[in-house]
Amino acid sequence: MNASPLSPAQTQDGTPTVLYGGVTNRRVTVRDLAKAKQHGERWAMLTAYDALTAGVFDEADIPVLLVGDSAGNCHLGYETTVPVTMDQMVMLSAAVVRGTKRALIVADLPFGSYQESPAQALHNAARLLKEAGVGAVKLEGGERSARAIELLVEAGIPVMAHIGLTPQSVHAFGGYPVQGRGDEAAHQLLRDAKAVQQAGAFAVVLEAVPAELAAQVTEQLAIPTVGIGAGVNCDAQVLVWTDFAGMTAGRVPKFVKQYANLRAVLGDAAREFAAEVGAGTFPAPEHTFK
Repeated sequence: MNASPLSPAQTQDGTPTVLYGGVTNRRVTVRDLAKAKQHGERWAMLTAYDALTAGVFDEADIPVLLVGDSAGNCHLGYETTVPVTMDQMVMLSAAVVRGTKRALIVADLPFGSYQESPAQALHNAARLLKEAGVGAVKLEGGERSARAIELLVEAGIPVMAHIGLTPQSVHAFGGYPVQGRGDEAAHQLLRDAKAVQQAGAFAVVLEAVPAELAAQVTEQLAIPTVGIGAGVNCDAQVLVWTDFAGMTAGRVPKFVKQYANLRAVLGDAAREFAAEVGAGTFPAPEHTFK
């Protein structure tokens, strides 16, 4: 696969890039992400929940795709991520793996699939690797999830951590508030970040965290930070694809930039199709067998 014309050939210090233009004949690995951190190369991550969309992002050289439990909000009609099941995550993750060739596929462990014990986390993470074929898993929580991360890493399962605003805790938070504001909260977030790194996580998502605090975490960690509502100084950035592509109805979070308006495009196409069917102009002769 050729790198995108917009992909940088070198990092700011002149070092050849690892992810954009470097890795082209195999899947991206956690080692590639570690090298990118060392070289100062920033990278993008998008969510994906099906083979078709994942294939588009893979062709666009997005190096990491997250099969997020955000599928609950975006595709399954739930109000939160909490109802998403392991069986659903396995099915969606397998589809994304089948639709891609290059991207590292990371799959979320859904709520209730790892909180009971590290052994439960290992059992369900192994399902995602064995049944879906993903290259890594993601779970929420800092210090409280450190032992589960350790066990998974000891078993050979790469783990991406997720701290700050953790959507599976929506009921405890009472919504989706920014995390890490105030000295005590900031210190706890730093402890969480260092705990997941010590436990062996290869990267950590920082969600809804003040930019200055996220910059401090990024500077202090040896592993990549992945920001979502955490400012520009993280090593990587992730967005939910239905948000960034303009598919989401109504308001989107403050940190979202909409790079397209696919909801309007699909709506216009559907209305045009319906109008032509009603007028009897579709199917036209060129769409008809003789």
